[in-house]
Amino acid sequence: MTHIVDAAWQKILTTYGEPVPPDASPLLEPFAVLARVAHAEPLLRRLHPWTGMWELHFSRCTEMNYTWDLPYIGTLRDGRYYVEGPDRSSPRIAETDSAQAAVAMVVDRLPPGCGPAFLGNAGELAAYEKTRDQG
Repeated sequence: MTHIVDAAWQKILTTYGEPVPPDASPLLEPFAVLARVAHAEPLLRRLHPWTGMWELHFSRCTEMNYTWDLPYIGTLRDGRYYVEGPDRSSPRIAETDSAQAAVAMVVDRLPPGCGPAFLGNAGELAAYEKTRDQG
């Protein structure tokens, strides 16, 4: 794992791992659980995590613009989770009561040989893969 990927995971774990204040969003605690469960999965820990809209995304590269070719996990107001992707136009894959089940759904949908995250952005990764596949 690169230091960049490790640092991104640590930032998420630290940001969402703090004690939950009483006035926090109801999504904070389930999201913190999700972050810990996802980080515990070795295949996901090799990917660059990023967050937005109470969703945990996984990128095959370390810099923006990140890849949008892997499923992601979001939190629902009732403390449940959903799995969608790989992009926002894809239909919802499933909803589940547990972060473990959501993480397992993502892992089951990872392409063979996914990771470690490429040092660079999505365009640089695509150029690298094209050159690699031609050789």
